[in-house]
Amino acid sequence: MKYLIDTHILIWFLEGDKQLSTEISALIENSQNEVYISQASLWEMAIKIGIGKLRLSISLSELEQFLMGHQFQILPINFPHYEELQNLAFHHQDPFDRMIIAQAKVENLILITHDRRFQMYDVNLF
Repeated sequence: MKYLIDTHILIWFLEGDKQLSTEISALIENSQNEVYISQASLWEMAIKIGIGKLRLSISLSELEQFLMGHQFQILPINFPHYEELQNLAFHHQDPFDRMIIAQAKVENLILITHDRRFQMYDVNLF
């Protein structure tokens, strides 16, 4: 299966947060699955770290190694994603989440999130 994980899911996985269910953690760790991280998530994290709104137990350069070590694939932002984004209803105002939703739709990925507002969109959710 192919999954795109939302930013908070990545943070919970990285930090070993108990809010992340064992089911989702196992799904992410399963080498049979392809797990994607949006460039929008990395951008969001860098901004939040820079303004002091997010603290991680590792640096951004260590995050790169963590992602590679867990075989995450970085999903670049391409024009089809922008095209989907421009037509996306404004149920959700967060620009990073909106891009993640658009990418999941375009790439036909199952989106893993705990954000209930994502349910208002025609996107495959886990």
